[in-house]
Amino acid sequence: MSRPAAPLWLSHALRAQRGPVPWGAVIRGALAAGPLLLAGVLAGRTPLGVLAAIAAMLAGINDRPGSRRAAVERLGVPASAGALGLLVGTYAGQELAAVPLTSALTGLGLVAGGISAVGPVASAAGTHLLVGAALGAGMPAAESGPLRALAFLAGAGWLLLLRLALPTPGSLAGDFRFDGERAAVAEVYDAVAALVEAVGKAHATARRAALTAALDHAQDALAGPRLRRYASSAAERRLHAQYAAALPLAEAATALFWAGEPVSARAAEGLRRLAAAVRGNTGTGPLPAPSRSVPALRALDDALLRAAEAFDRADGPRQRLLTRHRGARDALRAALGTGGREYGLRVALCFGASAAIAQALHHTRWYGQHQHWYWLPATAVFLVKPDLGPLVSRVLCRAAGTVLGAVVFAGLAALLPRPAGLIALVAVCGALVPVATRHFAAQTAVVTVLVLALVMAGGEPQASVSRIGETLLACVLVLVVGHLPMPGRRGGAVRARLATAGSAAQAYLAHVLGESDAVGGSGDHDTSGDHDTSGVLGRPGGRTERWALRREAYRALAEARTTIALAAAELPALARYTAGTDAVADVLERLVDTTTACAVHLDETGRLTSRHLGQLREALRQLETHGVKVPLPVAA
Repeated sequence: MSRPAAPLWLSHALRAQRGPVPWGAVIRGALAAGPLLLAGVLAGRTPLGVLAAIAAMLAGINDRPGSRRAAVERLGVPASAGALGLLVGTYAGQELAAVPLTSALTGLGLVAGGISAVGPVASAAGTHLLVGAALGAGMPAAESGPLRALAFLAGAGWLLLLRLALPTPGSLAGDFRFDGERAAVAEVYDAVAALVEAVGKAHATARRAALTAALDHAQDALAGPRLRRYASSAAERRLHAQYAAALPLAEAATALFWAGEPVSARAAEGLRRLAAAVRGNTGTGPLPAPSRSVPALRALDDALLRAAEAFDRADGPRQRLLTRHRGARDALRAALGTGGREYGLRVALCFGASAAIAQALHHTRWYGQHQHWYWLPATAVFLVKPDLGPLVSRVLCRAAGTVLGAVVFAGLAALLPRPAGLIALVAVCGALVPVATRHFAAQTAVVTVLVLALVMAGGEPQASVSRIGETLLACVLVLVVGHLPMPGRRGGAVRARLATAGSAAQAYLAHVLGESDAVGGSGDHDTSGDHDTSGVLGRPGGRTERWALRREAYRALAEARTTIALAAAELPALARYTAGTDAVADVLERLVDTTTACAVHLDETGRLTSRHLGQLREALRQLETHGVKVPLPVAA
C-alpha cells in the first residue's frame, strides 16, 4: 500500500535546498559580524558595532553564489536601502508620537512592498528598508541618525569588500577574478550536455528546466556593474564570447528535446570538453566527429564548431553583452501592477499593525526589562515576504526556528563569558548563515542566536523568552493579514508573472515566424508537407535578437513557474485562487519549445513541417481555452 502524500503546505516546510558547502561565504561570514562587533567594543562604541554586525548579517543572507561584480548590486543595493531606512526610522522615532509614527511606518511598508515586486534585488532592498526603519525607530541610542546609517553601511560594505577581495577556496592557483563567472558559464555547457544525453528519456523535461536555470545564473553572473557598456578586459571578453557561443548550442539541444528522438552519446562529448575548458581556462582540444543526420543535430554540430573557434581565440570579440536589464518603466509597471499593489497592501498592514502592537506592549509589563520594540515589526517583515516560501511554511519555519534558537542561546548565555564569549558566538553564527539559508527554519535559528547575542553584547539582559513571544505574535498577525480579502482578484502576482511570460512568448514567436505565409491563417493552407519560409531569416536583428528573445521567454516562464509553485503550496483557502495556472504555464512552455524547434528547422531547411505547424496551432488553441490569447503571425 502506498502512503498518502503529505499536503503541499506541509511538505514545503520540510523541504531543504541541497548543494556543496559555500566555503567562501562561510569564511566571509566568520570575518564579518564578529570582528565588527569586536571593533565596536574595543573602540568604546558598542551600539555602532552592533549595528554594523547586524548589517553584515543581513548582507550575509544575500551573499549567494555568483560573480563578484554581480554581488555589488546584490549586496550593495539592499544595504543602501537598509541605511536609508535606519536614517528615516531614527528621525521618525525621535520626532513623532506613537500614532503618527505608526502611520509613517505603514506608508513606508506600502512603498517597500510595491518595490519588492520588481525583482529579487528590489525585494531584498524593500525588506532591508523596513528592517532598518524598525531598528531606527525602536532602538533608542545616543548616536545621531547619520552616524548610525554610516555604521550600517560600513558593516555591509565590509562584507562586500571581503566578497570582492578574497579568492574562492580552490581558485588560488589561477586568475580568481572571474571564478564565479567562469563556473556559471561552464555549468551552461554541462547543462546542454545533460539535456542532449536525456533526449527521449523521462527526465528530459527536468534537464531542459535545469538548462534554463543555468542560463539564468550565467546571465546574472555576467551582468555585474561596469564603467562601460562593453566588457573591458581580454579575459572578460572571452567569457562573454563563450557564453554567447552557448546560446545556439542551447537552442539546438532544445530542438532535439522537442523532437524527442534519442541521439548517440557522442553528441554530448564535445559539450563536456567545452565545459572543462571553461573551468580550466584552457583550449578545447580535439572534438568528436560530427553527426548530422537531422536538422537539429546539424545545428548542434555547427554551433559546436563555432564555439570551438571562440574558445581557441586568445581574446574574444568586443560585443554587446546579452544580458537582461529591466528598465525604469518596466520596474514602475511591476511595482504599480496587481502583484505590487496586493503585496504592498499586505506589507503595509503587517508592518503598521505590528509596529502599533509593539508600541502598545512597550508600555505594559509584558515587555519586562526589555526596552526595544523593533523585533515584532522586523519579524513581520520577513514573514510577509512571499519569495521566502508559502505563507504557512514561513510561519511554521519561523516559529520553530525562533524557539530552537532562543533555547540554544539561553543555554549558551549561561555558560559563555562576556563579552568575549558573545563575540565568538556572533562570529560562529555569521559563518553558519550561508549554510543555514538552505532552510528557512535553520536560517531563523542561526539568526535568532546571533541577534540575541548582539542584544546582550549591547548591554541588555537575556531576552530569549520575550523573543519567542514576539515571534509567535508576529506569526499570528501575518497569518491573519495573509488571509484577509484585498481589492481586486486574489493571486495577482501569479497572473502578472503569467502575463509577462505570455508577452515574452508572443514576442519570440513573432520574431521567429515573422509574417510568412507559411504559418497559415485559419488552417486552410495545405499542411501535408514542408512550407517555405525563406526571407524570415533576413529580418533586422537576426539571430542575436532571436537568442535574446528566447532567453527572455524562458526566463519569464521560470519566474512564473516559481511563483505558481509557491502559490500552490499555500493553505487550500489561498491555493484555490491560483488553481489551474500551472496548466497555462505548461502550454506556454510547449509553445516556446516548439518555437525554438521552428527556429532551428528554419535555419537548416528554410521550411516548416506539418508537425511544427500542428503543434504551434494546438498550443495556441489550448492557451485560448485558458483565456490567454497569443496570435499566430499571419500575412495580411
